[in-house]
Amino acid sequence: MAQNIPVLNDGELAAAQTRFERLLAGLDTVLFGQRALLELVVVGVMARGHILLEGLPGLGKTELVKGLAQSLALESRRVQFTPDLLPGDITGNPVLQEVEGRRAFVFQRGPIFANILLADEINRASPKTQSALLEAMQERRVTAGGDTHALPDPFFVLATQNPIELEGTYPLPEAQLDRFLFKIEVARSSSEVLQRIVQAREIGVSAEVPEAMSRAEFAELLGWVRRVHLPETVANYIARLVNATHQGESSASAGVRFGASPRAALALAAAAKARGLRWGRPHASFEDVQAVARPVLAHRILLDHGARLDGATTAQVVEKLLAEVSVQATPLPQSLAAAKVR
Repeated sequence: MAQNIPVLNDGELAAAQTRFERLLAGLDTVLFGQRALLELVVVGVMARGHILLEGLPGLGKTELVKGLAQSLALESRRVQFTPDLLPGDITGNPVLQEVEGRRAFVFQRGPIFANILLADEINRASPKTQSALLEAMQERRVTAGGDTHALPDPFFVLATQNPIELEGTYPLPEAQLDRFLFKIEVARSSSEVLQRIVQAREIGVSAEVPEAMSRAEFAELLGWVRRVHLPETVANYIARLVNATHQGESSASAGVRFGASPRAALALAAAAKARGLRWGRPHASFEDVQAVARPVLAHRILLDHGARLDGATTAQVVEKLLAEVSVQATPLPQSLAAAKVR
């Protein structure tokens, strides 16, 4: 099937880079001094993935998501997750109404029926409410009262969460974490960036973000990402990297209780292709895989109790895996290796 996909031409690659740059320039006016974070968010969205942003309150996570929706001219809805939130408050509920002279249940759509759902402080809701998003995030649909309702296309969940150490938070179920393409940590700003924020912002006033591209241009860009070529050697590297997350498959996986799932391999491939296009290439590379490995894999790895007591983190496991797993399944011939060194 991949052989029938036309190769991206120079004009399409140039247009893609222009759109990426316009989008990033707009987001730069929302979140100062966080270029690496913005690059990941944009790549994640272009890979059609859901994104989980973790950080302390007040770091600009919500403003970033709102700015992204404005830049892409997409319909967005915001849900503030609280302990008393019910699943139907997100997906919608059947409501008894009078229809053509008789009473019947009519499904009233919830805020999830939007292109971008901003799930604000998602880990402040109960696990039951969090699980209401599982079907929507995987299959882009909602089932209620025995009926299935398709979600808009495209559909993204961009969620924010507070560190689990804060009071009033619940850990997200592993099945839900696995549905997020990226989990990205939002760090605090430096003093220089804080000065820019103080001079350019007023409390309670959101930044106005210009539209970076039309909905048609965005849809075209998503189509181009799917046409980015994934070489067999890169696909093999992804497979070996994900397999190495499981205990006994590598020395880096010591202390790992559960490794990454096949969905993680698909996520790595999609994100690598999106990053390849972001840098104007018609193919994904080993470098692209390595650049997105941590936000793709770290939240999909579960450490055992002993490793956690020793202070190990899943991010450290990913870094060790990247150092241990070679990009090539077999060593390069000596002549080629020597040429590469020169």
